Amino acid sequence: MAKKHFYVVWNGVEPGIYHTWQECEAQIKGVKQALYKSFPTLEDAERAYSSPPYEYIGVKAKESNAPKELPPEVIRGALAVDAACSGNPGQMEYRGVYIGNGEEIFHFGPMFGTNNIGEFLAIVHGLALLKQRGIDIPVYSDSRNALLWVKQKKCKTKLPRDSRSEELFRYIDRAEKWLKENSYTTTLLKWETDKWGEIPADFGRK
Repeated sequence: MAKKHFYVVWNGVEPGIYHTWQECEAQIKGVKQALYKSFPTLEDAERAYSSPPYEYIGVKAKESNAPKELPPEVIRGALAVDAACSGNPGQMEYRGVYIGNGEEIFHFGPMFGTNNIGEFLAIVHGLALLKQRGIDIPVYSDSRNALLWVKQKKCKTKLPRDSRSEELFRYIDRAEKWLKENSYTTTLLKWETDKWGEIPADFGRK
């Protein structure tokens, strides 16, 4: 008799725990950057599903991405988000990085915008992604403005909404809508750059 396995899908059509490979395959087929792994017991699978996937799927960060030594108060099992902008406004992009191994989890842009907008969207992107995957880990941002905007569920940018910025404002509208329609338990934390150095998601262009 074949040994039974349990399958955890962190990123797929419907994240969850599946009892057969056929069920698991249906959730990951055609999904870009699908994250899944098999476990010998249901207990192991449940423990893995409630934890960040990068602790289980064997992803190894490149040496250049490996996290620097951080103070003990920094939570390594957390997501760090940051934005960069060439000019302000200018070509903006943002990303999320898992602090534990320096792995880039998501990246958006470049697109015409401002740094503050990028910081705001990065936090909301992280919140939505973690909720979708059923993962509850903190999110660090080094932007007080963006953290306040998320709390207020409103991107209070002064960037004019015109033909050049319209595409970005559609993402802002979607982010604000998500904040108003969703609750979350994720803890949002301020990254203390003066004490800890640049946030792990920093683009290194200063």
